[in-house]
Amino acid sequence: MFLKNCWYVAAWDHELIDGRLLARTLLEQRVLLYKGDSGQVVALADRCCHRGVPLHLGRREGDCIRCMYHGLKFDATGKCVQIPGQEMVPARLGVRSYPVVVRDHLVWIWMGDAALADPDQILDYPFLRDPQWKGIPDYLHYKANYLLIVDNLSDFAHLAFVHTHTLGGSEEYAYTTKPVSMERLERGFRVERWHMNAPPPPFHRKVIADPQRNVDRRNIGHMHIPGVFFLESLFAPAGAGAEKGNLEGAREYRNCQFMTPETRSTTHFFWNYLNNFEGDDHNISRSLQQSLIEGFMEDKHIIEAQQTLHDEDPDFQMLAVAADAPLSHFRWTLDKLIRQEREREVAASGAGVRKPMPGLANAAGA
Repeated sequence: MFLKNCWYVAAWDHELIDGRLLARTLLEQRVLLYKGDSGQVVALADRCCHRGVPLHLGRREGDCIRCMYHGLKFDATGKCVQIPGQEMVPARLGVRSYPVVVRDHLVWIWMGDAALADPDQILDYPFLRDPQWKGIPDYLHYKANYLLIVDNLSDFAHLAFVHTHTLGGSEEYAYTTKPVSMERLERGFRVERWHMNAPPPPFHRKVIADPQRNVDRRNIGHMHIPGVFFLESLFAPAGAGAEKGNLEGAREYRNCQFMTPETRSTTHFFWNYLNNFEGDDHNISRSLQQSLIEGFMEDKHIIEAQQTLHDEDPDFQMLAVAADAPLSHFRWTLDKLIRQEREREVAASGAGVRKPMPGLANAAGA
């Protein structure tokens, strides 16, 4: 169902401030996230190995967590280091730990084999740390499978119908534009689309000086496995030659979105919409955040209704149209990687390979 040996976003780092114990289900596994006194972010299975009580009901002590049922204390690697009233702590007592990396305010987690967790595989998004680019990080929860959200983001044509009065601007977008390029990548795709000499969409009109002037609009979307979407948006004065590289008077945005499965029918959705022109006027970021929330709620309404129908009829087969080429490639590639991952697991199991007890040998690194 899920690709496990890859990096997923588990949280924004601000969700772990003030000693918060954050309980979050990821890939149908209950995980406890917290930041220790050392500054290390810890991710542990959210269930005490003694009597199965959720550890998020416990107490953080330094970098450790104490279960507040019988007082067992676990360190950042998941190893039990103290049992009140019992001097010897059996070596087998512990909970699983997950590798975590904090980068650009995102908490990334590796849900698969910890020995394979390579931080260099984390997708880099430099705009999140560039002071010229400003935005407000945010989060939504979807009652839908994360791939339905991936599908939604994979084709810009839906902007015309779902977001006519918010992010899209008009139904004309679907009829008069088409991708000028579609590149199949090893682990995703890149799509570029232009819309020439059109009124600016409502969200953009709110933050520019001349909202009545037509624009030439370019969107470049990058979708990466397991579910990371980067969008470059450009609005230039119509006829200024932006398609030839003249960006005088243009306004640009950078949108990053991270879809992490909670379960097979629910999703964590992390995002930030960045701009490079607001300067000290933070109301622009606030306006863009509110516009994106409005647009995402339109998506959410459609996608959650779609999930309901899929639940009612699991045998329903979706049919493709020409615009679905990018998402078809994405799903085919993801299915192949999941299948290869499962085949390796079966082969290892069949060969009698003994795996270490989850968590005892796997330290989470920040």
